[in-house]
Amino acid sequence: MSKVNLRYRLLRLVNMSDDLDHEGASNTIRNGIRFQGANVFILACAIIIASVGLNVNSIPVIIGAMLISPVMAPILGFGFGLGIRDNQLVKSSLKNFLIMVSISIGASFLYFLLSPLRLENPTELLARTNPTLYDVLIALFGGFAGILELSRKKKGTVISGVAIATALMPPLCTVGYGLSLLNARYIFGALYLFIINSIFIALATFITVKYLKYPVVAASDTQRHLSRRSVIFLLLIVIIPSIFSAVQIVRQSNFSRHVQQLVSIHPTIGSGFIYDHKTHFTSRQSTVEFFLAGPTPSEQEMESFYIAAEELGIFRNQIILKSNASDRRGIESDLVKDLYEASEQRITTLTDSIAKLNDSLKAYQSVAALNNAVAHEVMVQHPIVTRVVLGNAHTLSSVSDSNTQTGYVVLLETPVSLSQAEIDRLQAWLRVRLGQQKVSVIQTVTSN
Repeated sequence: MSKVNLRYRLLRLVNMSDDLDHEGASNTIRNGIRFQGANVFILACAIIIASVGLNVNSIPVIIGAMLISPVMAPILGFGFGLGIRDNQLVKSSLKNFLIMVSISIGASFLYFLLSPLRLENPTELLARTNPTLYDVLIALFGGFAGILELSRKKKGTVISGVAIATALMPPLCTVGYGLSLLNARYIFGALYLFIINSIFIALATFITVKYLKYPVVAASDTQRHLSRRSVIFLLLIVIIPSIFSAVQIVRQSNFSRHVQQLVSIHPTIGSGFIYDHKTHFTSRQSTVEFFLAGPTPSEQEMESFYIAAEELGIFRNQIILKSNASDRRGIESDLVKDLYEASEQRITTLTDSIAKLNDSLKAYQSVAALNNAVAHEVMVQHPIVTRVVLGNAHTLSSVSDSNTQTGYVVLLETPVSLSQAEIDRLQAWLRVRLGQQKVSVIQTVTSN
């Protein structure tokens, strides 16, 4: 296939001129930007449904709210008006955009103010307070999908409102949530995210309108330059902070991943066990707190842990070690506290068991050393003895199981029998030497 034919096929593949409806798209956008009557109630219902979904961290409920939300029209109208240089449409779109924002924030504010449900960790709401470059991409391509769907003659399966509502409704609900708590972080973070998304949806509309060559309303050169400057100025305002935020998100994600790897590879520091950890992120530096159950590690053990952390990109000045109960102020979860206490109790029990085992081992070693010394002394005193066996004996009477006696038995092997007097003297000496009240000497004679 020649290059000319390939180029022709590609151009034909992406060609939209035969499927465009400029007039129909223009009428749809102009007729849809006004918020009054049923649109007001539909928007309020959609916002409340989305707020419920965010409040209970239910993504299906949030998606359901997006299906009925009419938030797209004013933003598309603004981008469309800039693209065809229709200042009247731009002004009308901005006016209705403010109405839409007011209704949305008001409805979500009333819901969260009256709702008895309070989540300890509202992850879906928190996700709408930290704008990043990824939010820009979602809004931009959602805007492309929306205006392309409106521009073609035969409408397809694309539900353009959902693509745009994905970027707009959750931030608006989060603003209402922040107002109900008077939390500036929620309010301004979500509002900034909403503004970013709105501008890039409008930008996608503006670019598509230019690409599809919509007819332009007559305008002076001054108005044309003003439109371009306005678009560039708005882009610079919103995209630079979002890039910075995206970089921070990537750094935080990498740091959290490296911390998880460190804990999985080194779950202990010396004899202590890392039962929990908590990461803290700031614009300057990320830190991690390790909560350690057990004895405080030595300097050598900590140095080994620091070296392992640095191999994963975590520096020692980023590590905070909490190794006793007074350092548990940062732990908020009752489950973690219970785990800590249970771990401490198990460690205490194990420590006691180890101490008892060590005592038993020392006692056994002491007895073994004594027996060895006594055996050698017996053989020195009685050279005729060829073998000595010493040990505790437990005697059970055949009359009654309860009549038991414990004594010390010394077994002697000799080629010739010792006299009874020698046996008695040896028993007396062994009682003193071994510190035992009852010592039995048993003699066995081995034939040559």
